[in-house]
Amino acid sequence: MNSIAHDTKIIGDIESEGDIRLDGVLDGILNCKGRVVLGPQARIKGEIHSATAEISGVVEGEITVTDLLSLKSTAVISGDLIMGRLSVEPGARFSGICKMNSSETAQLDIEFSGLKKEIS
Repeated sequence: MNSIAHDTKIIGDIESEGDIRLDGVLDGILNCKGRVVLGPQARIKGEIHSATAEISGVVEGEITVTDLLSLKSTAVISGDLIMGRLSVEPGARFSGICKMNSSETAQLDIEFSGLKKEIS
């Protein structure tokens, strides 16, 4: 896991193939193919794009997560949220549009009286 310490400020974009934990400040875009963890002291002014994310800090900008976005009680978000699934602890705050995406190819299997039908 990559780690950005609390006393570090980055101006620019970050791209990571693996997981990343940010406890410092980022002014830019964070692209991560893995998991993003923002500590309680972390601040991002920009965008986050990742597979999963756990947010405890402050984000000013859009967050796009393909799977689970978890907002912890200390999270403060000002921007749109786009995710596959959402978990919000009491105390978390966000201002923006919240959109839950589902894959266009996702299918729901329903079993009824022994019959199975696929619904797209």
